Amino acid sequence: MSVAILDQLEEKIKQAVETIQLLQLEVEELKGKNEEANRSSETLRQEHEQLKTEHQNFQDRLRSLLGQIDNV
Repeated sequence: MSVAILDQLEEKIKQAVETIQLLQLEVEELKGKNEEANRSSETLRQEHEQLKTEHQNFQDRLRSLLGQIDNV
């Protein structure tokens, strides 16, 4: 192999290593964003369940009040 070919190979390897390092950083960043999104999703799910419960309680109370009015 000639020196020129080795130089080209070395340059391509350096570029590949840099690309891999950048992709690894991007993967770590995306993992963090994914964890944050999962936490946010769980918070929203809990809030949704709480609102559904409150809504059901409100409906039950309203039905009870309407039932009392019907009895009058």
